[in-house]
Amino acid sequence: MKRQPGRRRIPGERGSATVLGIAMTGLLLTFSLACAGVAGIVVAHRRAQAAADLGALAAATAIQRGHAPCAAAAGLARRNGGRLVGCTVHGDVVTVRVEAATPSLLGAVRHTRASARAGPVWTGGGLVPR
Repeated sequence: MKRQPGRRRIPGERGSATVLGIAMTGLLLTFSLACAGVAGIVVAHRRAQAAADLGALAAATAIQRGHAPCAAAAGLARRNGGRLVGCTVHGDVVTVRVEAATPSLLGAVRHTRASARAGPVWTGGGLVPR
């Protein structure tokens, strides 16, 4: 191997690039795991929101058909990867709260929540209040 002119080797620095490479690899791995964790939380929240939306629609449909709205919302939320944690019925308007488990991060499983409303737009001659 030829030495480059003007470069001199400093004693004791042999292998320092290996240490730097290992440190950078560790940093990249840590960053990748953090990104995967955040992505898992986002997916769990989207799952909870979808389950809440569909559960609210199922509950509103159940009211129109004369069935139990909260039971319909609970079944549909469970089939979509969520768990019903709240169901409120005011006339024909239903509010549903659902939670979904996030992927295990460092051994801990967290839950994310979402809520949705469903019902007719017009009730008693006016808009349904939010």
